[in-house]
Amino acid sequence: MELNTARQELPKNKTILITGSSRGIGAATAKLLSSNGYSVCINYNTNESAAYELLGEITACHGQAIVVQADISKEKDVIRLFEETERSFGYIDGLVNNAGIISLQSTLEHMDFERIQRIFSINTIGAMICAREAVKRMQTKNGGRGGVIVNVSTALAKSGAPNLYLDYAASKGAIETFTIGLARETADQGIRVNVIRPGMIDTEIHLSSGDPNRVQKAATYAPMKRVGQAIEVAKAISWLISDESSYTTGAVVDVSGGV
Repeated sequence: MELNTARQELPKNKTILITGSSRGIGAATAKLLSSNGYSVCINYNTNESAAYELLGEITACHGQAIVVQADISKEKDVIRLFEETERSFGYIDGLVNNAGIISLQSTLEHMDFERIQRIFSINTIGAMICAREAVKRMQTKNGGRGGVIVNVSTALAKSGAPNLYLDYAASKGAIETFTIGLARETADQGIRVNVIRPGMIDTEIHLSSGDPNRVQKAATYAPMKRVGQAIEVAKAISWLISDESSYTTGAVVDVSGGV
């Protein structure tokens, strides 16, 4: 595993839990943070083989990681995810709320209740419950030592994705509002909360959109005339996780090529 980034001098005992980290941005973030000395919890819902392949890559490079299956739309799974991470590493210093889903391109009139409910249960409610469990453990008033939460949004939250993914964009827009509120709520408890807003990134999530050429089409509309790579988002997440961003909270960081 090779990562084209400078190695930061970071404590070896910090633990980061990354939801939906068997692929895409989550996997790239897990590799990068591991290479920078963090212990990592790799979470997956259904893609077990990808999660354990990632675990093998990290341990082959002498990193510390575990794999925990959990569906973050289920509260009991979220609680178990945090408990298993704590059992392995003792403390959770950071949470990356990366898990998310998208569905087929559609207008609102053709979206059924089950689709909208599923999108919000994972992208919004699941992320909020994960953040709740992180805050319980991190806040200083409960004896915690503080920590960092990074939520993953999308550049589509700015446009609303009309005629395409209105539900997906709305679920991520809610996460941006949640981030700002939680950052202010926990700022005096040693917790920083920020949100990353990726543009069109070349990852597997687009296979769920119903348009196999979605990534290539998007490159023509981006001001930089290319799509982003998962490692470019991972580097921004890494900065927000690190002490280099120690005075940054409630921020929305665009990694979108100018979109």
